[in-house]
Amino acid sequence: MIVVGLPLWVAQTNCWIVSANQRECILIDVPPDPRSVMAEIKSKNLRVVAIVATHGHIDHVGGISSFLTGEIKEPLTPVYIHSHDRHMLLDPIKNGGGLAQYLVDSGLATSPPEHILGLSDGATVKGARLDLKVLHTPGHTQGSVCLLLHDRDGSEILFSGDHLFKDSIGRTDLPGGSYEDLIESMKAKILPLNDHVAVLPGHGPSTTIGRERTHNPFLRRLG
Repeated sequence: MIVVGLPLWVAQTNCWIVSANQRECILIDVPPDPRSVMAEIKSKNLRVVAIVATHGHIDHVGGISSFLTGEIKEPLTPVYIHSHDRHMLLDPIKNGGGLAQYLVDSGLATSPPEHILGLSDGATVKGARLDLKVLHTPGHTQGSVCLLLHDRDGSEILFSGDHLFKDSIGRTDLPGGSYEDLIESMKAKILPLNDHVAVLPGHGPSTTIGRERTHNPFLRRLG
């Protein structure tokens, strides 16, 4: 199993490269720094078979189109995103807020990917001999998801996007955000997970469910 996290762009957004067979991989989030992602992919001789966006904010999807059309030249690689955040991927300039101009100034592609597929709660994204279970966790955005990976050695990894961080949670003051929804998602989808589950977030260092259950002030309030 290969799991590599690349903190990229001004927001230090984690792009996760995940592979089980050392030939193919799935990307989780592609910030507006596609060349750095491609350099890591090439260094490991991997082929990208799917890209999954944990949500539609520009720091997580802004590099996808450029990566597919300019870096690997495989525009039909499937890109997965929840339907509630699909509009952000379709028009990153309109939905990117103050950061959108960066895409234009940097010459990054702003047209949507050619092959966009939806994500639904409980579904599984398959590829590169990986099965990623989708947990729909609205709150940071209405289409936010976490992805749960069961490794063959029995370990479990949660790619938590901007839902759960070490000692914190995602912000809910942006359009589509809701603190109430985020907390309800946390109680229903995240807290039932085992303490040993590793948490690899969209920003910052990794942690575990057990650690956050006992140390994260937002989760401690939930009992």
